[in-house]
Amino acid sequence: MIHFLQPEWLWLLALLPLILLWRGRKGHVAAIEYSHVGLAQTVAHSVRSRAGRWFWMLPIVAGALMILGLARPQWAHGRTQVTANGIDIMLDLDVSGSMQALDFKEGGQPVNRIEVVKSVVSKFIDERPDDRIGIVAFAGAPYLVSPLTLDHDWLQQNLGRVTVASVDDGTAIGSAIAASVNRLRDSQAKSKIVILLTDGMNNTGKISPLAAAEAAKALGVKIYTVAVGVRGEAPIPVKDEFGNTQLVMAKVDVDEKALQAVSAATGGAFYRATDTDSLKNIYEQINRLEKTAQVAQHFEHQQELYSWALFPAIALLGLGFGLENTRFRRLP
Repeated sequence: MIHFLQPEWLWLLALLPLILLWRGRKGHVAAIEYSHVGLAQTVAHSVRSRAGRWFWMLPIVAGALMILGLARPQWAHGRTQVTANGIDIMLDLDVSGSMQALDFKEGGQPVNRIEVVKSVVSKFIDERPDDRIGIVAFAGAPYLVSPLTLDHDWLQQNLGRVTVASVDDGTAIGSAIAASVNRLRDSQAKSKIVILLTDGMNNTGKISPLAAAEAAKALGVKIYTVAVGVRGEAPIPVKDEFGNTQLVMAKVDVDEKALQAVSAATGGAFYRATDTDSLKNIYEQINRLEKTAQVAQHFEHQQELYSWALFPAIALLGLGFGLENTRFRRLP
């Protein structure tokens, strides 16, 4: 942007219209007097004479440029460099059959757990543009949805393809934690976290949740655990032998004590979400807790522009002086 270092000089520009008004009232000084104006008509219609009509404006324009130069116009080149110390985050999502339970609502309509979770996680990803994020989905075994990446558009596409597992059902919480910790093992980020979401109990896999948590602690990985779903029974769609879908009330349970032990062992936190709003609030809380450190540096360079006004002013004064004493010289 352009600004003036000494803008008070610009007030002198207000005098220029007064000078023009004064000169207009005073008129030109006669160089030669004639007894009759008809004697000078030929001269008055010459090109040279018409050009001389604006000649007296040169000092006025030069004066305006000099005033602008005295006001010290400057061009400011500003640049802000932001260095982000991102956090590496692995999102563990339970995709076991119980995640089809219709105990959550969106817009007053029943929605299964997995769709609500995907919606909330998608918003969480959008709010972490400077962090590398990966996704591990798990049922009877974990599988990698996306490695750690800053390409969040690609990450969102892969999240959209996550569905409830149709085979190998179960809940391998310990294996999912171990898979995510393995992805974070070689990370150079100062902060590494796992956010594990599940609606069940660890009932399969080769490693227990607490053993996986101890490995995470040794590698400096913090684990946040989120238990989702109502307590007791929830409506779950199932297909009968004829392929028809029916809703049945099934008992659902989450091993809250195991999840609390996992988060406590790594310095994280445990959360319980029984509806859509509470789930959204949980991810918002985690988002606030795990802030990405940013360092901003501002660089500014000032370029002087007064020469762009003063040099043309000097040139106009020189031109006016030269023309006044040559081509438009007045006769005595």
